[in-house]
Amino acid sequence: MTRLRDHGLRTGALEPGPLNAITDVTGVAVGHVTVQRDEPDSPAGRGVARTGVTAVLPGPVGELFDSPAPAGAAVLNGAGELAGFLQVREWGLLETPVYLTATMSVGRVLDGAVSVALAADARIGVTDVVIPVVGECDDSWLSDARTVQVEAVDAGRAVESAMTAAVEEGCVGAGTGMIALGWKGGIGTASRRVPRTEALLGALVLANFGEPRDLRVDGVSPFAALGQGYEEAPPPAGSCIVVVATDAPLSAAQLTRVARRCGLGLARTGSVAHHGSGEIFVACSTARRPRDEPPAAGVADPMLDGFFAASVEATEEAVLNALWAAVDTTGRDGRVVRALPHDATLELLAAHGRLGT
Repeated sequence: MTRLRDHGLRTGALEPGPLNAITDVTGVAVGHVTVQRDEPDSPAGRGVARTGVTAVLPGPVGELFDSPAPAGAAVLNGAGELAGFLQVREWGLLETPVYLTATMSVGRVLDGAVSVALAADARIGVTDVVIPVVGECDDSWLSDARTVQVEAVDAGRAVESAMTAAVEEGCVGAGTGMIALGWKGGIGTASRRVPRTEALLGALVLANFGEPRDLRVDGVSPFAALGQGYEEAPPPAGSCIVVVATDAPLSAAQLTRVARRCGLGLARTGSVAHHGSGEIFVACSTARRPRDEPPAAGVADPMLDGFFAASVEATEEAVLNALWAAVDTTGRDGRVVRALPHDATLELLAAHGRLGT
């Protein structure tokens, strides 16, 4: 699957990592479980499902209880949910993978995430407890939300499938039923080398936000030329969860500041953070340490500008990668959402001088 970058689009000024994915950050793995079914008329059926679960691992699950990942979190607009957010903000630690799913599935995935943690460490629930981190976006325009379409075991299956290789994007895992900026959305990822350091930073988005007229691709508005990818329009809301990871030993306070910059990356693609939208961000470092040891030396605050720029650029490109990887999708009640048309988009970008050699 090609990406816009493969056609000459250079989003931002910083260089990506080798995979241009969050998995460029050593120790980060991503896994998906995609749930698709078509049982709209069967009394015993479960309706039409276009949904799933995505898991982002900041390290091996079995090590996160003893050596949690330093973390921070931020909110641009809070009409959404990230279970575990308060503990991340209070302690500055991430003790579980970050799970992504549909709005009405958070409870079930949370149950599954607890089971994953219990299986990974026999002390959990005995010497202490964990609060899994589960984020959501609403895919009910394409997926029947009156039935919880995922199972608790899907959280474990997503973890088991997680790989440190290239990340599958688009209509996969939690992104299966998502819509972004007038077209089919979903999972996207990108990475950047942080200037003046040896560090890498990657972002993964669950893109489900925005209106067609607001879409910007490297500053170009395609609406006049391309319109939108549906006839029956969903409500002008939606959400975006962004997970950021870096291998630099940033503190929790610094990671919170890095997470906050994801909102600027979303703005570059056209987000205005609608009243009914949930833009919630979590950032973590893979420079983990035993929980009873003091924090690592860290990075001087004046060096953070490079991490801020990397967070903005990686978030922006991750959204574009989600749109580019998505495919035409038919969901509940016969609703169709089309993918951003590649040829027409490339012609438009070329006409605006956005495609390099």
